[in-house]
Amino acid sequence: MKRHSEDKKSCAHFTRVANAASGMAVHDDCKLKFLELKAKRTYRSIVFKIEEKQKQVVVEHVGEPAETYEQFTEKLPADECRYAIFDFDFLTPEGVQKSRIFFIAWSPDTSRVRSKMIYASSKDRFKRELDGIQVELQATDPTEIGLDVIKSRAS
Repeated sequence: MKRHSEDKKSCAHFTRVANAASGMAVHDDCKLKFLELKAKRTYRSIVFKIEEKQKQVVVEHVGEPAETYEQFTEKLPADECRYAIFDFDFLTPEGVQKSRIFFIAWSPDTSRVRSKMIYASSKDRFKRELDGIQVELQATDPTEIGLDVIKSRAS
């Protein structure tokens, strides 16, 4: 019987956290930086962080146009969730230069459960603010966003 009441408490806690998270505001700078990446290619990547106290998503890092994919992935913390955008350039089998804008929902296994819930429940609303995402990836460890995965999903 005790187990059931613990489950109910856990479920109620999850609902409160999810409801609080769904009210996350998106800082205007997030949209502005994304538009600059998409339209002007001012940046190669953007890493976004949820500031829980301010209840909003903010820009944490931007990557210069010459940034490599490896440099970008090094910016993702090993034990904290983040949203990230990467503008990936590649050649098609026909030798045509193309680009794909990736949205990465980074949620490492080692991050706090509360953080995972907040990022998961805020993701769709945040993504709607960024018009032009072409590929979405969800990752819990670096192998899920390796360069081989990016290349295979780009084409």
